[in-house]
Amino acid sequence: MISNEFRQTLKDKYQIVFNNEKLLEEAFTHSSYANEHPDSVRDYEKLEFLGDAVLELAVSDYVYRHFPKLNEGELTRLRSNIVRTEGFSEFAIECGFQKEIRLGKGEELSWARHRKTLLEDVFEAFNGALFLDQGMKKVQYFLHLTVYPRIATGEFTDSRDYKTDLQELLQQNGSVKIDYQVIASSQDPSSFTVQLLVNGKKLTQGTGHNKKSAEQAAAQRALVQLEGSRAH
Repeated sequence: MISNEFRQTLKDKYQIVFNNEKLLEEAFTHSSYANEHPDSVRDYEKLEFLGDAVLELAVSDYVYRHFPKLNEGELTRLRSNIVRTEGFSEFAIECGFQKEIRLGKGEELSWARHRKTLLEDVFEAFNGALFLDQGMKKVQYFLHLTVYPRIATGEFTDSRDYKTDLQELLQQNGSVKIDYQVIASSQDPSSFTVQLLVNGKKLTQGTGHNKKSAEQAAAQRALVQLEGSRAH
């Protein structure tokens, strides 16, 4: 069952109270749990299918209205950066979805609830369930509280993967050990600072609203330093 604490969080933080509780439960039910509990609701896969389309439409509507100067190609790239499912796992964790996922015993033992792909699926399924229960207007309201603020900051306008670029640059002459270590964090507002170590030595550090963006910031600084030094 979905916890009362989570239901209260949905109500207080996002003003969401499901009319159909079965939809909410279904959104958090993995196939492994459904297989072990045949009398429970079905798994989230159909809701995930719907949620994928709902999110693409919602985001398309948002970027169309809020970025009037972008042409079709630029809007398409921006939407693609946003709806790439890697980012949905972070939103799922931030919204407290991780603890509510119902898993079979084997999947639970394999730490499946920490798996990014599963968290991404659940985020899509939740939005599919919310759409069925209360329509697109409520989905848009939820996204205005979660996803859209980070679009407005420009987070998705640059899709360059600085970590990968840095790794390729550093390993041109052989293998090196690259580590990203969290050295500071806060909850409200959410902020992470990580230091970048190359072969055990600190190269740079970066700060972001989550660990992933902080790592990208640190890698970007390292690239600027290294590319600058090579230019001289």
